[in-house]
Amino acid sequence: MWQKSVCVGLLALAVGYLCLLGPELPQSALQHLSASLLGGLRRARSLEGRMVAAWQAAIVRPARRWARVAVGVNACVDVVLSGVKLLEALGLDPGDGKNHAVLNSRQDLKEAFTYFMQKGAAAERFFSDAESFHHIAQTASEYPDAQLYVGGNAALIGQKLAANPDLKILLCGPVGPKLHELLDDNVVVPPESMQERDEFHLILEYQAGEEWGQVKAPSANRFIFSHDVSNGALNMLEVFVSSLDEFQPDLVVLSGLHMMEGQSKEMRQRRLMEAVASLSDIPTDIPIHLELASMTDEDLMSNIMHQQVFPLVNSIGLNEQELLFLTQSASGPHASLASWNGVPDVGVVSDILFWILKEHGRTTDRVSDLTRIHFHTLAYHILVTVDGYWDNQIAAVAAGARAAGMQACATETIDTSKVFLKAPLEFVTSKTEAPSKISLNPDEPIVRWHREGISFHFTPVLVCKDPVRTVGLGDAISAEGLLYSEVYLQ
Repeated sequence: MWQKSVCVGLLALAVGYLCLLGPELPQSALQHLSASLLGGLRRARSLEGRMVAAWQAAIVRPARRWARVAVGVNACVDVVLSGVKLLEALGLDPGDGKNHAVLNSRQDLKEAFTYFMQKGAAAERFFSDAESFHHIAQTASEYPDAQLYVGGNAALIGQKLAANPDLKILLCGPVGPKLHELLDDNVVVPPESMQERDEFHLILEYQAGEEWGQVKAPSANRFIFSHDVSNGALNMLEVFVSSLDEFQPDLVVLSGLHMMEGQSKEMRQRRLMEAVASLSDIPTDIPIHLELASMTDEDLMSNIMHQQVFPLVNSIGLNEQELLFLTQSASGPHASLASWNGVPDVGVVSDILFWILKEHGRTTDRVSDLTRIHFHTLAYHILVTVDGYWDNQIAAVAAGARAAGMQACATETIDTSKVFLKAPLEFVTSKTEAPSKISLNPDEPIVRWHREGISFHFTPVLVCKDPVRTVGLGDAISAEGLLYSEVYLQ
């Protein structure tokens, strides 16, 4: 790279010399030399630097911004530490991985962690044994390198949004004394949401290339588990909805439905129907964003889709694991795909996103509010909207990608020496329809395409080489995307 820089520098000196000593040169010749110089400068800059510059130019605030955002209903304290070190501290030895929908023992914990570490995939599970979980949580929180953070999708999104001084945030969730201490001063918690004890979630992180026994992680990620009764029962849902009248939000963000997996089927069904009734009480002129999270129960996912939850929300945020599980649960496109192999195929992802909006989104003959999906995976993001309902989505998808690079590396701006491009340089936009072939241009990293009244906004992510913290990355991405989004008044 330094050789290129030297050449460009010499070219600049030559052009300057000619302009000074050769004013009789034709203007066209000077313009040609200047264009060559600019082209050389662009080529000399790193691919990552060119992408960051393009994002910066694209990220503009919407004309009409949110002023008050209400967020609910899951909140907790995250205890973050190395998964391998915790399992070793618990006296567990490496072994074979196995997926478990619910964790009933330490052995289940070890097998599930190993299973997802081997894939480099994020996952979240419920630990059924309260006493055993309490002992594990105590071991984790007392571990020398353990760190305590704001946790829960709703609290994380609220905390991220609260960093903007122009926004007022209402958070409804089970907030204990430690969580309340950790929250930003800009976050308002109604008294009804306060409780005497915190809910703790254990976040077991692993780094790319980290080994445990015969397992080697292909990428950095985390495994989350808890014995969380308050969030699992959506105890704060009614408090959340009843608080909206007084708070008068411009935007409502809902998350935590996945926490019901630890409940009985009858309990899940009842609370889901009550959630639908509560959401129906929110005025239709207030947009609702639903943030999904890791799930394993196909019935619960199918019910969230079909029992009027999707039609009641305007926007959805989800990652590649949730997207694949969603299409598998509803026998959608590419449902036969067992798991992703490396970076999720853009054409496959695009097909599933298109199907969600076509099957569950707003159309001329379907009553539904769903018009937007923000998909995020490690290597790239896609923001999909039904035409005519959202504005500033180029800025929104770029802002989400920028936030991913900054938060993962814990930097105020993207440090191009600490990130790399993992997204494909070429891809097709569909696997089921006549596709377009896209070649990525680092100077124009936000790519748009259209399909039957639906717009796709794609951008790669600059992936952190040595991530400091992966927890809450999806929530930060969705929060940033919402911050730069504008909904059209209908």
